[in-house]
Amino acid sequence: MRETIPLQDNWRFTRTDAGLPAALPEDWERVELPHTWNNIDGQGGAETYYRGSCWYARTFRMPRQPLDGGRVYVELPAAGQQAAVYVNGQRAATHEGGYSAFRADITELCAAEGDNLLVVNCSNAYKDGVYPQTADFTFYGGLYRGVNLISVPEAHFDLDYYGGSGLKVTPRPVEGGAVFALESFVNNAEPDYTVLYSVRDPEGREAAAGTRPADSAAAELFVPDALLWSPDTPNLYTVTATLQRRNEAVDEVSVRTGVRSFSVDPGKGFLLNGVPTPLRGVSRHQDRLYKGNALTAEEHREDAEIIKELGANAVRLAHYQHSQDFYDACDELGLVVWAEIPFISVFDPEPAAHQNCLQQLTELIVQNYNHPSICFWGLANEITIGGMNDKIPENLRALNALAKRLDPTRLTTLAHLSNVPRDSVMHAIPDVIAYNHYMGWYGGRVEDNGPWLDEFHAARPDLCLGLSEYGCEGILTYHGPEPRCKDYSEEYQALYHEHMAKVIAERPWLWCSFVWNMFDFGAANRDEGGVRGRNNKGLVTLDRRTKKDAYYIYKAYWNPEPMVHICGKRYAQRAGERTVIKFYTNEPEARLYVNNDLVWWSKAESGQRVFEHAVTLCPGRNWITVRTPHASDSTTLERVEAEPAVYALPDAGERAKFTGNWFEKLEESERTEELTFPEGRWSVRDTFEALCADPAAFAVINKYMKLATNFPLTPGEGNWKQIHDKSPEQLRDRLPEGFLQVVNRKLNKIEKP
Repeated sequence: MRETIPLQDNWRFTRTDAGLPAALPEDWERVELPHTWNNIDGQGGAETYYRGSCWYARTFRMPRQPLDGGRVYVELPAAGQQAAVYVNGQRAATHEGGYSAFRADITELCAAEGDNLLVVNCSNAYKDGVYPQTADFTFYGGLYRGVNLISVPEAHFDLDYYGGSGLKVTPRPVEGGAVFALESFVNNAEPDYTVLYSVRDPEGREAAAGTRPADSAAAELFVPDALLWSPDTPNLYTVTATLQRRNEAVDEVSVRTGVRSFSVDPGKGFLLNGVPTPLRGVSRHQDRLYKGNALTAEEHREDAEIIKELGANAVRLAHYQHSQDFYDACDELGLVVWAEIPFISVFDPEPAAHQNCLQQLTELIVQNYNHPSICFWGLANEITIGGMNDKIPENLRALNALAKRLDPTRLTTLAHLSNVPRDSVMHAIPDVIAYNHYMGWYGGRVEDNGPWLDEFHAARPDLCLGLSEYGCEGILTYHGPEPRCKDYSEEYQALYHEHMAKVIAERPWLWCSFVWNMFDFGAANRDEGGVRGRNNKGLVTLDRRTKKDAYYIYKAYWNPEPMVHICGKRYAQRAGERTVIKFYTNEPEARLYVNNDLVWWSKAESGQRVFEHAVTLCPGRNWITVRTPHASDSTTLERVEAEPAVYALPDAGERAKFTGNWFEKLEESERTEELTFPEGRWSVRDTFEALCADPAAFAVINKYMKLATNFPLTPGEGNWKQIHDKSPEQLRDRLPEGFLQVVNRKLNKIEKP
């Protein structure tokens, strides 16, 4: 029978491109897997972020079974971002793509006796033709999901096809139960080998069984009265395939699966098992504070449990294949999954890059086919950010066709930029579409989101429309009584999500909505809000220790368990006699107490989740309590003469002029004035590369881009590849209204060298 041997300890590691060692390097650092070399610098800023080639080495003994005619494989569940595997000095495998599993048969490279040297070279350096090319998250390097040896007999379920399990299960509900379509793939089987199938129900009882010849191992089994899988009842069946030779079980694989049907309708949204079930969820990146992406199975499970506690019923796994541990947790907890590949941001037109996309999509589908939680294959994310061309739809059509060939049972989808037009040719490629919208953070107002969705839905009632991303930054340090866009305060993030939660609740035809993001995550190229190397749009902090106020507005909407949450607990010192107390609850009524005195009683209107009331604070500390019929919450606020200076981002006032609705402060003539392009002078029609080459023009464009987008212009770094050959005018839809007029006026005053 097969044996899986984890190789997690006794590794040697060097954060240098030391080259292939001839023997185990005793002077290298000792590490245990999972491991990444970017656990610190990947969340600390671009200057210290190491992207290069590193080496791992350890020894192992040949398992017994291959010595008797079997085979031994090395399995890497992921290696970021490119990898080469060597056994006893000989190359066994190479792989490009940092998020999917790959294997290599190393039997012939191993010595029967004594130690064998296993060496893995990983690199997270930029490489043409390998996705992601550039994106707004850290590309961690390393063996961050461990390494295994798999020992199998000569006849065994396939281990060579794109990292798959060798067993494919497709359940479908039918009248009176469910049909399980089963297909297994066997290598080196003689005519007297058979495959025995067994289906066990969620309680572990055998519900169906059957046998097929190993060389034609497809079967269909009927399971009577099958229980359906859903977010509320995530029933899982276990399917086992046993390779049998006469009276001996030779090899065996098991997978868990679920019985469900689903569809998406332009007017009804997502339907699960025939029931309208709007997908209301979050997006997730896989890293943690000071651990990078080297997470344990328990940490993946904890992430899924935090999402489930929120009340979400779906998760978009951005922007790459995630760990099997997390997909397993989604199966068990009942979270519908959008799974995608890192075809993101920068489009590489070269054929090799397209082949890399096809490879990563194949691996994603083959390795995750049996997970009932997965209902959508994501083909790309914001792939037009650098501009549209004819090759993008062509490549997307090829990806969509591949997904349908490998898995006709699931739907394909695509995450668009806000500026992709309603009549885009890309809408006809996947089954359903969704948009990444940041109105209220990256330009525009949060109030613009609802009208935009309604206008799109009215103009294109034929399209299934979803929200693949929306969000804004919230940093626990910053607070104030008048929150506004780009002040990074916890209060503005809460205001933003209060509005968005209501917008989404009122539009059940939105087949999906995914908050960006569930957790803060590493983004080495970022430097904003006083925090380097992080994206702080999470509802929960990067260390998973603190749930921000915005977390609780969704819990109030999505989790039916009675709850109440007082906002602003970290806004603990407040100036002035009067202050506003805000709280969220899903209960029908609430009572507000200050220093144990009842000061307000409120009864909720239909659908109301947000409550506010101004109260008087006594000098010094005040107890604030809210009681509902089945819950309560309390905090202490201190009345002070002046609020701490640390509550305000130093340049928040200036920044606010250039974000959100800053253009409303301009005169109408300033906002709508015609752009001019005088000969010999700079303008917003010149490319960023040209503007940055002239110190005077660079000073202008860098200042205003930083104020409007929070990113300085750093030629050669960060997202430079996305925009270097574009002009500010070409990015009009991604910049605040009035930005071009202000900047163009200043650039027109500067003569070109």
